[in-house]
Amino acid sequence: MTALSPGSRAQPEARPDRPSVVELRLTAFAAHRRAGFPLGPLSLFAGPSGSGKSSALRAYEALARLGGGAELDEVFPDPVACVPERARPDAQRRRGFRIGCTADGPEGPVRLDVAVQAEPELRIVGERLTAGGLTLLETALRDPGRRSVQAAWHTAGSSPVTRAPLPDDRLGTPLLPLRVAGKTDGQRQVLAAAEQMVVALRSVFACDPMPRSMRRAVPLGAGRLLRGCGNLAEVLWRTRSECGRRHGLLVDAVRAGCAGPVRDLLAERQPGGIGRIGGVGGMDGTVQALLDRGDGLRTPLGRLGDGELRYLALSLVLLTGPGVLEVDTAGEVPAALQTLTVLADGFDRDLDVRQREGLVRLAARMCERGHIRLVGAVSDASWAAGVGGVTVVDLEP
Repeated sequence: MTALSPGSRAQPEARPDRPSVVELRLTAFAAHRRAGFPLGPLSLFAGPSGSGKSSALRAYEALARLGGGAELDEVFPDPVACVPERARPDAQRRRGFRIGCTADGPEGPVRLDVAVQAEPELRIVGERLTAGGLTLLETALRDPGRRSVQAAWHTAGSSPVTRAPLPDDRLGTPLLPLRVAGKTDGQRQVLAAAEQMVVALRSVFACDPMPRSMRRAVPLGAGRLLRGCGNLAEVLWRTRSECGRRHGLLVDAVRAGCAGPVRDLLAERQPGGIGRIGGVGGMDGTVQALLDRGDGLRTPLGRLGDGELRYLALSLVLLTGPGVLEVDTAGEVPAALQTLTVLADGFDRDLDVRQREGLVRLAARMCERGHIRLVGAVSDASWAAGVGGVTVVDLEP
């Protein structure tokens, strides 16, 4: 508690302008039971193999995709794998899992909790959206024979709640703007809380750079970085000319994490016959990324080590934005009010001491600005203890 000087008044706590997820709850999911994890701008899940690091990130990504309106079977192609191992079916042979999160923002903390039935058929059987101790949306499966749930949302008008069916194959929260009129104060509160939750969840980029795929020349396309970063050369072809300042920062980062001198990082068209994707002038339509060593020597990325490639790709992710990453953003919300969340499983995989410390310091600097957050999984986070702004979530096997 902070003491106030005589005559001073406590100031109301300033709410963040950008909605963001500040807690992940895994009530019953894979290896987790009754677990709640606080999340800061830069959070690292740490623990040995089997402690549940990857499943925590998988649950976060699942909530993000559901918040974007994805159908349940797209998000959980193998739902039984999400059911806690020792969970027993009930009398109707039903088993499932529960996940949730809290999003902080202009509306204050908003909680979302979801119950999913995995067996005998995949469906959402319960959802609750709450804020300030008030239930704003609640759904429940009343008739197993129907492909819908009964929903009730806060109205605070002539009737305290409005009831209507919602589909059981997708989240109800992102559907509320299509169902709630917004005529009463209660309805407007529901819409504001739902929007905050959806905006906090939507802009998520889950990445796990795969060095093997990054070594090849790739065809030119949309220039949006994919999950495995295999099209990194194509993205460099685009971004090097679009933003010189960010490219300069990327070159500085690569110089600190790659062996040997680095003057520039670039992509070149590959020679060959006329290609299917716009190849002209003897070029085959593909591009390859290279390091310019500064003495006339250019090193293809295929010659770099796995750690160097993962370090390079993650640095690019941290220094770019949703317009370059394959991200489902909330297009109806100004970019200044959104936060990109990067989910990086195996954040420290293949990295040496210098690379992982340099990468986490770069992440801390970028996350401090507020427009990007990172949730990573590492086997051990003791090396990050001296970096300010890092939230370490220790998982025990």
